[in-house]
Amino acid sequence: MTVRRGAVRSVVVAGLLVLCGAGPADARPGSDEEADVAYHGRVRLAQGELRVWMVPQNEGPAEVPNATVRVRLSADLADRHELSEGCARVGRREVVCETGPLPRHGQGRHIALLLGLRERPAEVAVRIDTLWDGGTADRNRTNNEHVVLALDTGDPYAF
Repeated sequence: MTVRRGAVRSVVVAGLLVLCGAGPADARPGSDEEADVAYHGRVRLAQGELRVWMVPQNEGPAEVPNATVRVRLSADLADRHELSEGCARVGRREVVCETGPLPRHGQGRHIALLLGLRERPAEVAVRIDTLWDGGTADRNRTNNEHVVLALDTGDPYAF
């Protein structure tokens, strides 16, 4: 797996901001800036490979300079992966990606992950959520927290 220096730096910065109290809006009720981050996409499991494709969106009203989306799996990851720029594996079952800037009422860059799994499970639960919200308040967490059950059929499952 090749990890770009910028991706690691973004993950480290995001992690430090979470530890320093700049995490999700629930932890910072006095934030002046409010945005509504959402993720829409598809998950597909076929022969031990999991594909995750998503587009982060911001329903506004504030812009989000950058956020970090987390993808957690119910199965262990294999050693090899194809990750979008700005993404990094951070555990046995977890990948994080920066969204890039999210304009008011606009979309971020597409995020694509091709994740090999250590074993070939019949199903994988995929949990998607915001790890860091760029310092904005997001009071509507329902559209950025998803759990998708993907069966090993090759069929796409939308979220």
